[in-house]
Amino acid sequence: MNRYVVDTNVPIVANGVAGPDHARLPSISCRIRAVDFLRRLLGAGTILLDLEGLIQQEYRRHLSPRGQPGVGDRFYREVLNSAPNRVQRVHLPRRPDGEYVDLPQSLIDKDFDPSDRKFAALARREKVPVVNATDSDWLDHARTLADEGILVENLCGSNREHWFGN
Repeated sequence: MNRYVVDTNVPIVANGVAGPDHARLPSISCRIRAVDFLRRLLGAGTILLDLEGLIQQEYRRHLSPRGQPGVGDRFYREVLNSAPNRVQRVHLPRRPDGEYVDLPQSLIDKDFDPSDRKFAALARREKVPVVNATDSDWLDHARTLADEGILVENLCGSNREHWFGN
């Protein structure tokens, strides 16, 4: 297990709830993949966060700091504990216009979701993958992300029909 940038949808899916972008619950197989990934990450990996704290703020909006009841909440509790061997905070410099220095202009030009830009910039800066479960923006921009050297691991695959339901 290595270092990863984890999109907020992964712990949300691990909790088995519908995310902010979806009214439907994740499929059981998708949830299992998210749970397995987070358990392995918490056991032997490193979670990358931006030093400014924007990723952590996004986690806070969707996850419980008590670490319960779901695996996604436990993941968030570990982020809050900031164990030095599990969490690494990285400075993400910004341009004068507020965009991240490490975010490729091609993604901005293609209207890549502003809420996902911090994840993409961090992954590119640190040369690590972004882990996604059910956020279609990572699929919609897959070619541009790949062309720019941003690796995305889609835990639930690239067929959106398999992301939800049973």
